Amino acid sequence: MQRRGPPPTFSAPSMNESGQRGSDDPDGARCGRSTAHASLSEAHGAGAGAAASMESRLAVNLSPALLLRLLLLLLLLHLSIFVSPAASEFGQSCDAGVGYGEPACGASEGSSKILIKGGTVVNAHHQEVADVYVEDGKIVAVKPNIKVGDDVTVLDATGKYVMPGGIDPHTHLAFEFMGTQTLDDFFSGQAAALAGGTTMHIDFVIPVKGSLIAGIEAYEKKAMISCMDYGFHMAITKWDDDVSREMEVMVNEKGINSFKFFMAYKGALMINDELLLQGFKRCKSLGALAMVHAENGDAVVEGQNRMIELGITGPEGHALSRPAVLEGEATARAIRLAAFVNTPLYIVHVMSIDAMEEIAKARQSGQRVIGEPVAAGLVLDGSKLWDPDFITAAKYVMSPPIRAAGHDKALQAALSTGILQLVGTDHCAFNSTQKSLGIDDFRNIPNGVNGIEERMHLVWDTMVESGKISVSDYVRITSTECARIFNIYPRKGAILVGSDADIIILNPNSSFEISARSHHSRLDTNVFEGKRGKGKVEVTIAGGRIVWINGELKVAPGSGKYVKMPPFSYLFQGMDKADAAYLSSLRAPVKRQISTA
Repeated sequence: MQRRGPPPTFSAPSMNESGQRGSDDPDGARCGRSTAHASLSEAHGAGAGAAASMESRLAVNLSPALLLRLLLLLLLLHLSIFVSPAASEFGQSCDAGVGYGEPACGASEGSSKILIKGGTVVNAHHQEVADVYVEDGKIVAVKPNIKVGDDVTVLDATGKYVMPGGIDPHTHLAFEFMGTQTLDDFFSGQAAALAGGTTMHIDFVIPVKGSLIAGIEAYEKKAMISCMDYGFHMAITKWDDDVSREMEVMVNEKGINSFKFFMAYKGALMINDELLLQGFKRCKSLGALAMVHAENGDAVVEGQNRMIELGITGPEGHALSRPAVLEGEATARAIRLAAFVNTPLYIVHVMSIDAMEEIAKARQSGQRVIGEPVAAGLVLDGSKLWDPDFITAAKYVMSPPIRAAGHDKALQAALSTGILQLVGTDHCAFNSTQKSLGIDDFRNIPNGVNGIEERMHLVWDTMVESGKISVSDYVRITSTECARIFNIYPRKGAILVGSDADIIILNPNSSFEISARSHHSRLDTNVFEGKRGKGKVEVTIAGGRIVWINGELKVAPGSGKYVKMPPFSYLFQGMDKADAAYLSSLRAPVKRQISTA
């Protein structure tokens, strides 16, 4: 795999949670962009302009045949500029193309017919030693001793696990946030995911000036370079009749069955309780799952101001300004409001004991609440936020924060006992230059960490290798439960006849080590740097194509597919009966006679 120059950086001012802009940097010293790393749109525009200018000059004296040949060459040059964003000098980052017709990291190749022989096939509720036969992107047979012809690619999985590819329910690719944009786009981020055994992810669409339709159109364009299957959640950042109407369009026409509400990021994404209630009611009527980022945004701003008054401006101020109690309070509030409306609720990135305990109480009472921890919260503690080196500390800044030691072990225990149901990443990649936007004020550090490539390995080592969960449970929390929650099971999340051929082969006896110099993200850092463990994904098959084998990616931009997710998942079953029981319990209205005496 080729290594190329550093990724583009971004010079827009940052935005903190109070809606304040960070200090400008007119010289571009901290977040400048050199002419060698112009943006994709600038390169495209420049290429188009140069082509048009040359065409007009050449047309004067050339014969029609020669002119046609030259124009075709110019067109090829124009297209190569369009599909060639820069990549990281760190690791084995993939670009969307190194030139026209030259997909990076090797194009997916081989037969559309694949036989995986002799492995232990694992689903969420069953495992068996069997062969798996794949043809034209689908699983055609799962049984012992399948016989095939010479035109089939055969993979020996003896002594290894054959499992559904991972589904990451929580990512932010090409995400414009806090005055900059995440480095990993829908090609580089997905390529990294495939190298780590994840074959589908669900990304969050952010509305454009409150418009859901404008937001989805923007993300559809961003996703044109995708190399694996993906779906979308939709964020709700304001409320009016147009938003309510557009939610229905998202569900019925765009295949989006979940909407996220931010209880934090005041002045930017946060909505109040009144709007949260309206959103919950609309989700229920549409059969869409309500999701929340649970932190008390008003209290977070107060905590930030308190830290600044105390002279605490470094990354540790981020964690100190938004303690676990604020995550717990917002989680409890969202759960109670969802109970009031009687609609299912999904809590994203559960990072603390406080939030986990609220979810446990709600589930024990019978409420339908889903809790999603993320890889960083499961395996890290927040001590690195106090590192004396700013870049080292800043790379761990995310929201809610990575908590003190003890929260990680509690989240692992909750995951192993079913209090928490599935694992995401909140992959939101900002490099050292971008993180340095907040070098003088932690409020301006872009929030986000990596994880899309590391999740499957870390969960195996932390949860399975340690004996906390079974191999079937691993499949459930990394793939199957996500597919069930978002109503795409058994198309996804299963090794069954008729399921999509999204498959991994994991060697439990092989080891891994995580490093920014070997990962496939465009990031120059990695919050899991140096972590080692057992259990390595050796082969990834996505859509019936072998895309990761022998430590090599074979992916091409545009090969991924958008997966529509229908409404009314299993979480909504029986909700109408609960509503009817509630109404019958009211014993109201009471008919009263008005006395005329």
